[in-house]
Parts: sequence; structure tokens; C-alpha cells
Amino acid sequence: MERRSLAAGDGGGPRPDARPPRPATPGCRQVTSPGLSWRRGRRLLPWLLALVVLASWLGLAAAMPPGRVADLRRETVEMFYHGYDNYMRVAFPEDELRPVSCTPLTRDARNPRNVELNDVLGNYSLTLIDSLSTLAILASAPPDDRNTGPKALRDFQDGVAALVLQYGDGRPGPSGVGLRGRGFDVDSKVQVFETVIRGVGGLLSAHLFAIGALPITGYDPRRPGDDPMNPRPIVWPNGLKYDGQLLRLTQDLAQRLLPAFYTKTGMPYPRVNLRHGIPFYANSPLHGSPPGASSAEGPPEITETCSAGAGSLVLEFTVLSRLTGDPRFEQLAKRAFWAVWYRKSQIGLIGAGVDAEHGHWIGSYSVIGAGADSFFEYALKSHILLSGHELPNRTAAIQPNAAASWMDPNTLFAPLSDVENSPASFLEAWHHAHAAIKRHLYSEKDHPHYETVNIWTGSLASNWVDSLGAYYSGLLVLAGEVDEAIETNLLYTAIWARYSALPERWSIRDKTVEGGLGWWPLRPEFIESTYHLYRATKDPWHLYVGEMVLRDITRRCWTPCGWAGLQNVLDGEKSDRMESFFLGETAKYMYLLFDDAHPLNKLDEAYVFTTEGHPLVIPREEPKDRPRRSKSDRTDLTVYYDESYTNSCPARPAVTPLTGSVTAAREDIYHAARMLDLHLVSNPRSGSQGGEAGSDFTPFPWTLPIEMLPGNGTCAKVYQPLEVLLEFASNAQQVVGGSAFNFMLGAQNIERLTADRIRVSSLSGLKVSMRLEETDDREWRVNKVNGVPLGRDEFVVLDRAILGDVSDPRFNLVRDPVVVKLQQLHRVELAQNDTVTADATRENKDENPDYPEEEDLALEDAGRSPSDPTTAASQFGSFVKSLLSHVVASLDLQMPPDTSTTLAGGKRGGPPLPYNFIINQTAVTPTGLGAAPLPPVNLPIGAHVPEYGPMPNGIFPWSTIYAAGDACTGVLPDEAPRDHQVIVMRRGGCNFSTKLANIPAFQPAAKSLQLVVIVSDEDDDGADYRTYALSVPGANLIRPLLDEPQLTPGGIQRRHPIAMIMTGGGDVAYQQLAMADQVGLARRYYIESQGTRVRNIIVDDGDAGAVL
Repeated sequence: MERRSLAAGDGGGPRPDARPPRPATPGCRQVTSPGLSWRRGRRLLPWLLALVVLASWLGLAAAMPPGRVADLRRETVEMFYHGYDNYMRVAFPEDELRPVSCTPLTRDARNPRNVELNDVLGNYSLTLIDSLSTLAILASAPPDDRNTGPKALRDFQDGVAALVLQYGDGRPGPSGVGLRGRGFDVDSKVQVFETVIRGVGGLLSAHLFAIGALPITGYDPRRPGDDPMNPRPIVWPNGLKYDGQLLRLTQDLAQRLLPAFYTKTGMPYPRVNLRHGIPFYANSPLHGSPPGASSAEGPPEITETCSAGAGSLVLEFTVLSRLTGDPRFEQLAKRAFWAVWYRKSQIGLIGAGVDAEHGHWIGSYSVIGAGADSFFEYALKSHILLSGHELPNRTAAIQPNAAASWMDPNTLFAPLSDVENSPASFLEAWHHAHAAIKRHLYSEKDHPHYETVNIWTGSLASNWVDSLGAYYSGLLVLAGEVDEAIETNLLYTAIWARYSALPERWSIRDKTVEGGLGWWPLRPEFIESTYHLYRATKDPWHLYVGEMVLRDITRRCWTPCGWAGLQNVLDGEKSDRMESFFLGETAKYMYLLFDDAHPLNKLDEAYVFTTEGHPLVIPREEPKDRPRRSKSDRTDLTVYYDESYTNSCPARPAVTPLTGSVTAAREDIYHAARMLDLHLVSNPRSGSQGGEAGSDFTPFPWTLPIEMLPGNGTCAKVYQPLEVLLEFASNAQQVVGGSAFNFMLGAQNIERLTADRIRVSSLSGLKVSMRLEETDDREWRVNKVNGVPLGRDEFVVLDRAILGDVSDPRFNLVRDPVVVKLQQLHRVELAQNDTVTADATRENKDENPDYPEEEDLALEDAGRSPSDPTTAASQFGSFVKSLLSHVVASLDLQMPPDTSTTLAGGKRGGPPLPYNFIINQTAVTPTGLGAAPLPPVNLPIGAHVPEYGPMPNGIFPWSTIYAAGDACTGVLPDEAPRDHQVIVMRRGGCNFSTKLANIPAFQPAAKSLQLVVIVSDEDDDGADYRTYALSVPGANLIRPLLDEPQLTPGGIQRRHPIAMIMTGGGDVAYQQLAMADQVGLARRYYIESQGTRVRNIIVDDGDAGAVL
């Protein structure tokens, strides 16, 4: 395979110094080195030193020459102006340009439900607003023969003047009326999110450049003593006296969005009319109408928004509030963010779609791309933007404006806390969000990428890559996760290399465009991440990637009237639309990539790019003679820090001398190319649009010089974990259990117990797919059962009773030598008048707000030492009776009578039987010289535990329990082991061997000591522990170490060592055990396949779904 490299402006022909053809495979050759004798090595030493020097020179030569970078910067400026000049000439003051038909693009007045257009195009000169910050950035261009910088500054100032001419200066008088009306008073129903990120964000960013809060080379209107929050008027060469017109217009636009925030959830409705508000959302509290009362004509308005749409407003609205002193916007945006975050699933994932009116998730997808993308972005960037600034003053009253249009949706809710306003809280949200993404969406199979999963379980939901997800690599760079950013960005680089664009979706499974979604509307996300990666690494690889993108856009998207998106990346069909973000984002990031010395790239401020690419910063106020606000004394405001997360940026990697590129030298450099089968497809740049397969093509940026890739390197093995499918024989005679969930799961012999557990009720016809995961502990994981995908933390539950006859090395039942199940039985007497007690309890709570809750009673009782077991049992029993009485009263259950009692008149019956309240706890056995075998007891297979009345023999064999405290202060009484079958001790005070040595010698018997239970606080640590990782979900114990043989109090080695286990739970568990009526022990089992444990199969006795 011959490789080609294009210099700036050449036509794609072969380089004169091209090397011989490379192998037509995405893999790497293996390096082999013949042995060298010492004498021969000495003769070669000077040559080797020369080779090292030459390699270093080649590494420097591989870096992109400054002249080539300058040419790319110039071409990027030309690209921007080709679109901008045509927009201003053809389409302004309309919103966008049709680059193919060369006409303006406006709202679809004939079809109001054409949300693809009408959500974005608000009839307020959108492309100009989106382009102003790019013009301000180009104004700092280095000197060139085209006078780029001064021209861009003039165009920026003229663009501001053009906006003011059309929409007024934002003041209430005559000057506030422009050619198109007063401000943005237009009858346009738009999407709140798009209007904020494009309109509000674009105007704010342009204002910050105009007042000098963001840098423009040679333009510094500030004077000593100026207050950036209240700038003085600035006279521009075009005659405009800039005194904050853009900021006032921003506030005008933002206030028109406020009606959308009148919801019961805190999340804004997705749409609002800039003139009329939200008459189409009849259930809004703004109208005061009863639910369901609709005055709007036609079908009801959709209330579905997305996590990104609701939660990605903080940056723009916070800067607006800080600049204007109007806190409404900041508080609304933050409340909407937290309203989304508080709805995350138990495994920490957020969904893509959410109902703004009712607050429930719509659909079950969790993604990093479309629907959720900028939510994660704003979590981290809100922390950056707010860092170093004081919290908002929550006690300051908002002064309503006298205007009749004044509204403040914040009045519907309690004020946000200092924690919710704190930048540290946004950082915490980012860390937890990214941790959940890394746990459930991140996949290393073939090459690192992110999948779409179920929000509740983390199971695979779809197998495609979303083009919008290309932004995530750039976000990871800002978070310090540079290596993850590089590896995941390589896949998008490979997709671009194949299609010369990013299709909306690419199928990992089919290795082609997903479902016909092959358009690319000039999106910026890929070049945005490439820019951030270059800023962090200075690796020339990313410059060549940027050049590839620039060349492909020029080749495929140019029209005489602008730049057209691609309707189909496969055949190159153009769409007749130039989205405003092409000039506002794509061209901006491309330019900044090629202008390393730009003042924005060197700005030492807490500034951020919004999700629309607009730079924002909160200017620092000048010190004033006023008392400084004291720090909050709220106890719930803490500085967030977790050392397990990335809290700082890594050092920039050293340049590899042989290639000049750290990225090109990665061992996984060809893995992403292999996912795309780049070695099997044609190169559309080789001269014909779809040449023969195997023609001149490169697996990565075709602009990359050949010397930047190792000529004879090695690649790491592609990660493709072993997967096996086990299918059990079908037995038509076998009874199949099930529940209502089975229909949802699509199989009769499985049912969902909880969000993370699926029970298999029959092995008949069962199909189990398992993947071998090469982690620290090599283990299998079930990833499908009967075709149902499982998440990384989902478990399959099997009843031991259905596994009795299974004996196969591929699916083998093994008894766990470490983990056991400790079972307690508490008999609770439920008298008929307990419902009266429950009613009395409710009355007391109604009359006295300080009346303690049941949970408070339990915790209070748990804090007392059970020196008097009778008192402790009475306390816990009272709590359980109270709890169950509430259940009985609410469910109207009828307790079965005791039929063994004969009543007057010969009738059989008596008081209701006691309720059998069972508590299961995970426990671990010790290790070391002093560890003894457990008693030969176990829960019988298929044993039934009745809810009421007597317990069958053998289930809970021990009924005498002694609570010994920590057992460290002296020898226990003789009756403790002699008359009690279980001794319960608290962990701590002394080591385990000392605790056992304080138990007197005793004669083994059925009624004497059988088991010692140590109760730990779970966070205890000490020298008497040996780390042991448990596979049981929810368990957080480490295995105790008995490092010496067991001794009696007299120092004699015990003839009959005492069995011991350790469980967690602290004081509560200790008291529960002390007052238990009976105690039993059940052995744990697990499944092995070919000698390797299956991590996520739980073998139980029918109780894994119970919540006890």
C-alpha cells in the first residue's frame, strides 16, 4: 500500500521521496533483531550514535513546518470569509444562508411543526450573532499580507453596528427600536436551548470582546480604574459608541425565554414564543389553570426536552446574571441543571430524553452524545467558570422591574442552597458522571469507544457511534483525562479518514453508516476535540488531522455561495443549508488550532467555550469600599475533593524522537483503523470518487508524513475478549416459573427482581452468553441471558435447587470457601390491636412534628450497648412490631390463628401466630493458622421458610446467643460457651486471637458453643485483616487473619478450635444478633466455567431478591 502526503496546496500526487509501498493491512510488522557479537557491536557503535542523532533530527522534521501552519491558518480564514461574506451579501438580516441555491434560509411559516428549522431560526439574524465571536478571534491574527487582523476587527465592529441597526440598542426609548422592531420582539416559537447557546451565548461573548474582557490584539478599550462590570462608552471608527448595546439585547432575548421556566420540575419547557410566551403549555403554573385544562388549539404541545437542553444553560445565564446584576437567570439555569442531575439512576447514569412537565425519563437510553452531550460539558465548565468567584448572595431580595412583563419563575421554588451554587458541587457532579460513563458506557473491545446503554441497568442498548459524541474527547482533555481522550479520539479520526466527514451514526457491528443516518451538517465536535488535544499535547499529529479536515471540507462542501453540509457522506450529496455553527464553531476551532500564539490560547483566566463555541468569562470586579461578604457558615457547604478522581492535569508527554509524534507511536495506533476496515476500502482522494478497493489509501490522516509512523513497529494485541455461548437442553416437562416482568424480558424462565438482578427460574432451554474479562482477577461475566443484554453490574440469580443435577466443566457449581450467609430469625408478636397502636403513632406524629420516625428509633436504640439483652430485644422488637403494624394496617393483612390451641366450646384457634422476620447478612471466614472449619450445617436445598408460626428443624439450628461486647477486658464466664451456641463480639479493642483466647475451655456438645460472630463497622482497618475482594454485591468486608493457633485462657492450644465468621453492620447488626430468637448458617456457592469464576452469577436459596 503506497502512502501519500499532501503539502499545502498540492494536488494529491505522490511525493518524490515516498518510501516503498507499505503492507495493505492495518496491523504492524513484528520487529526481529539478529544477534550482534560484541566486536561487531563496537564497530557499529559510532553508526548507532549517528543514527540516534539523525532520528532526533527526523523527529523535529516531522513536526509541521511553521510555513505550512501559516498556510493552513490563511486557508482557514479564507474558508470563514467565503461563508461569512456570502451570508452578509445574500442572506442578512435573515437567519441562515442556502449555499446551493444562494438564497436566504428562513423559518418554515407553512409548517410550524418543522422543528428542524423553526427550533433554531428565530428570525433574528442568527448567523451574524453566531459569527461575531469568531470575527473577534480572527482580529488577533498575526500580521500578514492580507491584513487579516485589522479587517476582522472592522468586520466585528460593523457586525455589531448592523445588529443594533436592525434590533435597536436595547434601551426603552426610541433608540431601542430597530428596523425589525424593538429588540427580539418577534412572533417566533423557538427552542429554549438553541436560543440560549446561539443567541444569548453569541451576544454575550461578543460583548465581552467589545469591552476588552476577552483579548483582541491591539484593541484594549479599558483604562486604569475602569470597572468591567460597568464599562464606559467606547467610540469605534465606524461611528458607533459602544456602551453595552449587546448586553442589553442579550437581556432582552433572555427575558423572553423566562416563561418556559414556569414548570413544576425546575426544568424549562423545550419551546417558547419570543413574543407570546407559552400559551401552548396549558398545564404551566404560569397560567394558573387546573391540570388538563387546555386553551390551545390543535394537538397538545410536546413537553419532552433532553438532558442537554435542560441542563446546559448555566454558563450563559450565569455570565448574564453577573454582568447585569439580575440573579434570576443564574438561579434558573442552576436549578434546571440540578433537576436533571437529581434524577440520575441508581448506577449514576442520566437519560437522553426527559419530560419537563412531569420529570420522568423518556426512553431508556444513556449516551454521551445526542440528548445528553452538553450536560456533561456544563458540569465541568461550570466549575471552571465559577471558580474563584463569590457565591451569589441568597439573602439579597430580587427587585422586580416596574414593567408589566416582569416575571421570576424562581418564586415557584425554594432558593438554591450554597452547595447547589458552589463550583465544587459542579466538579463533583462531573466526576461522578464521568465515573458512571467509564463504568457502563466505556468499552475497550476492538478499540476504546463509548456505547449506548440502558439508563437503569447499564446493559448494551445499541451498537453505534454518534458523531455528536466526538466532543467528549475534548472535554476529557479539560478534565485531565488526556490518555482516554487520545484513544477515544482515534476512532473518530478513523471514521473521518474513511468517509471524509463524520456520518450522524456509524454502526460498530455492521461497520457502515447506521440506518441511513449519513448526513454531516458541518458539525464542529471533531475539530473541537482535535484543538483541545493539540493544546494539551502539542503533538503534530493533531495538526495533520486538522489539515485533513480542512482539505476534505474544501473538497466536498464548497459551493460558489458558501459551504454546504453533506446530506450523505457516502455519495457526497450536498444539503442546501449552511448552519450558523459552521462559522461560529467549526471555523473558530480550526483557526485556533493553527494559531498557537493567539492571545486566547494563552489567556490565564477561568474562561470557557460554551457548547456553541463562544468564549465566556466572568470579569473580575474592581475593589469597592463596601464590606466584603463573609463566607457562608452553612454546615452543608464543603469543598469537594476525592483523590480517586483526576484532580489535576497530567504533564505533557515527551516527544518520541523517532517519529516526532507520541500519538503515532502508540501501540494501539492501528486498532481504530482496523475497526473501520480502512485497509479494505478505497481512497476517495486518490483521483476518482470511489476507486477500486485496495487503491492508494492510508489508515489514518492522509495528510500525515510517512516519517511520522514507525516504519517497522509493533502493535499491541487487539482486545477481543473470548465469548462463549452455553445452551441448556430443553425440558418440556419442567415447570417454568415467571412473573409479569417476563413479558418485558421476552422469555418465560427469567424475571427481573430488582434493577440489577434477573432471576432464572428454570435451566430448560436457557441460553447464557459469557465474556472472559482480563482484569486483575481473570473472570467470566454473563453479558446475555436468553438474548437479554446485561449491564456490567447486573447479576443473574440462580436458585441452588435448580442446579443440583448440573455437572459440567463449563458450568460447575462450587461451594465458596470464604463467603457464607448468616441468618437470623426474629419472631414478632402481632396482636390484633397493633393497628390501633399504628394509628396512635400517626396521630402523635401529626400533633407533634418532633415525634421520632421509626428509623430514628432504630438508630437511637442501636447506639445503646446491649448489656441487658432483654432490654435490647425489647427495643428492637418494639421497632419491628411498629414497622410491621404499619404494613399490616396499610395492607389489611389477616394473620393466621394458632390452630393448635383449643378454645372454649371445643373450637380450635387462638391468638395470631408470630411473624417470622428473617435477616440475612453476608459474612466471611478467617484465614491463617487459627482458622477452624465451620460447623457442618447448611440450609437444606428447597427449604421453605414459613411467614408465620413454628420453624422447621434444621433451618435455624442455634437458639442460645451470648453478647460478649469486644471480649478484650478479660475471660468470659464459663456459662458463655457452655450454655450458648453462638457468641457475638464487636470488632476492635484487641486482635482476633485475643478475643478467642478469652473464651473459656468447654466440652463440645450440641448445646454448647458452635460459632463466634465478629461484628465489624466495615470501615475498620488494622493489622489483623488480610485483604480479600468479595464477589457478593453489596458486601464490603475484608477477610480477618488469625496468624497463630487458637489458645485457651490458660495458654494451651485448643483441641477443638472454635469456628469464627465476621460480618458488618456495626452496632445495629450487633444488637440484632444479640436479640435473635434463632440463628443459622447457609453456605454460599458460585459458578465456575473451565476453572474460572463467573463474577455475576449469584447462587442463592430463593432469597436474593428479598430486601431484608
